[in-house]
Amino acid sequence: MAQIVCNLAEKALELVNAALLPPTPAEIPTATQSLKKIVKSAPTCNFKPLTVKEALLNGLVATEVWMRFDVGEIIVRHGIIGYNV
Repeated sequence: MAQIVCNLAEKALELVNAALLPPTPAEIPTATQSLKKIVKSAPTCNFKPLTVKEALLNGLVATEVWMRFDVGEIIVRHGIIGYNV
């Protein structure tokens, strides 16, 4: 049982580290093709054949983009609440 927990912890750490790395220049064409596929499948609800892993990764990517946008807005505004007018 302890071996299973250790393996699970190692795999989780690998996935988190892989998710936090920015894409390399070689991965950008694959990412754009994947994004085009997701955008085309959204209106037709053709995303249902995604595996759980693919859906989880898509959710993590969307969350990362959203959080980077929020952090960028906070940096630009120099604070969490509103712009100084």
